[in-house]
Amino acid sequence: MASESSFDVVSKVDRQEVDNALNQAAKEVRQRFDFKNTDASIKWSGEAIEMEAVSEDRVNAVLDVFQTKLARRGVNLKALDAGEPRQSGKVWKITAVTKEGIKTEDAKKVAKLIRDEGPKGVKTQVQGEELRVSSKSRDDLQTVQKMIRDQDYDFAVQFENYR
Repeated sequence: MASESSFDVVSKVDRQEVDNALNQAAKEVRQRFDFKNTDASIKWSGEAIEMEAVSEDRVNAVLDVFQTKLARRGVNLKALDAGEPRQSGKVWKITAVTKEGIKTEDAKKVAKLIRDEGPKGVKTQVQGEELRVSSKSRDDLQTVQKMIRDQDYDFAVQFENYR
């Protein structure tokens, strides 16, 4: 009989792609005419991304430029957790962080979906911040991947270690 095949459901962000998107957004903010004299900027602040400008609509525009660059670089926008604009002295700021890992309760939701609606014989196992899905049939695993992709979760989903 064939051995078990498996894959992991994970939520990871390529830090290099985020950094590239941030650098592209910073360059565009410096060069665009509508950001002139708004002191608009975007930069790393530790593990967070700090955006600032002189008005709320300009700082939201910086966030929009950054999200556009992330999308073009293939980073799922669900992995970006941007806070609300807040005033700090004379400038408006938005702090954003990237979310990685699947919370245990979210992994349990995905596992329940697979158990309830997925093919029979597919097993799931929560392993830290990822979910291992295994089955004897590779076709069943591909069906499960499509089913997970079709769901609208509030976290980014990728598949890795497909064996």
